[in-house]
Amino acid sequence: MSNADNIFDKEEEYLLHTYKRIPIEISHGEGVYLFAKDGKKYLDFFSGLAVNALGYGNGKVIQAIEEQINKFIHISNYYINSSQIELAERLAKYSGLSKVFFTNSGTEAAEASLKLVRKYFGPEKKIITFSNAFHGRTYGSLSLSGKDKYKKNFSPLLLNILQLEFNDIGQLENHVDANTAAVYMEFVQGEGGIKVASYQFAQKIVDLRAKFGFALVADEVQSGIGRTGLPFAYNHYGIEPDLVIIAKSIGGGLPLGALITNRKYENVFEYGDHGSTFGGNPVACAAGLAVIDSVFNIGLINQVASLGKYFKSELELICKKHPNIIVEVRGLGFMIGVEFFKPCANLVKEFREQGILINCTSDKVLRILPPLISTKENIDHFINIFKQIANKNK
Repeated sequence: MSNADNIFDKEEEYLLHTYKRIPIEISHGEGVYLFAKDGKKYLDFFSGLAVNALGYGNGKVIQAIEEQINKFIHISNYYINSSQIELAERLAKYSGLSKVFFTNSGTEAAEASLKLVRKYFGPEKKIITFSNAFHGRTYGSLSLSGKDKYKKNFSPLLLNILQLEFNDIGQLENHVDANTAAVYMEFVQGEGGIKVASYQFAQKIVDLRAKFGFALVADEVQSGIGRTGLPFAYNHYGIEPDLVIIAKSIGGGLPLGALITNRKYENVFEYGDHGSTFGGNPVACAAGLAVIDSVFNIGLINQVASLGKYFKSELELICKKHPNIIVEVRGLGFMIGVEFFKPCANLVKEFREQGILINCTSDKVLRILPPLISTKENIDHFINIFKQIANKNK
């Protein structure tokens, strides 16, 4: 029997210590807010790490889940379920690509893409990734990721993966050649500190793809499904990737991810080449349909685009007033980073004490990921609190 008296003691006793827990016990969520058991209310501008696009307690998502649960919760992928097919149809439409393989997460979608790339191009050709990239924590996706702190204890990782500097056109030209199988690209790096690809950098990748015929793989796990104010971050560049990796918000809070391919790569996998017991779960796909329809059919994505510009401009004004503590503001839509000269973990605590939840990534970047349903009033409240905290720390 456990001697633990409260939930935090029990967490310490029973769970592997892979997460540095925030000392809040959540009781429930509603809209853009989370409520703690002690009664405190928090504006959640982290949205479950970009998962809760429609906030908490969304009626359409709940209804879709309930309706599907009453039919069946799970069936084998040997059988067709309509919510999976309908969601695949929507994803093909809004991505501009062709076919879908469903997974349970972003890292699984990255693994699926790696297998497809290796099968098509063979194991000898190299795969290009970039500094500060993050594609997941399983072995294949970890091999693609750019931060040594995640990889240092887990070698050897996959071979023939070359990491270049993000936004460095010269390195691209020097290392991408006929021996390149794929380039993996976050058009907006999330874990890497909300770093946005330059238009010139993205266009150079497209030019090199035309020359050498490699696959361009867009990782949209964090930036996809309207978060940047367009369906996917690559849409800001007028680019069509060959493969797209998505997850997080697509499941409405349930585990769901996907690999989307264009027509060139849609027939690489044959029966038995890949699979997933739970990937494309009927309940998760039903929730995903509700998310997709809400984001694209009721104007929510346009709201994110306009409010995202407003939010960023207000943050830039704060940056101008505090050039001694703030380096810059970056991002698109509701995917925003504020980089400081010093580590920002203490600022996350200060925001939490003021009833706002955000995140610090890459040591010095406040990562702000509001639910897509956030209003101007929510943003203005955040800005007012930010001004107070910035003045206190100048």
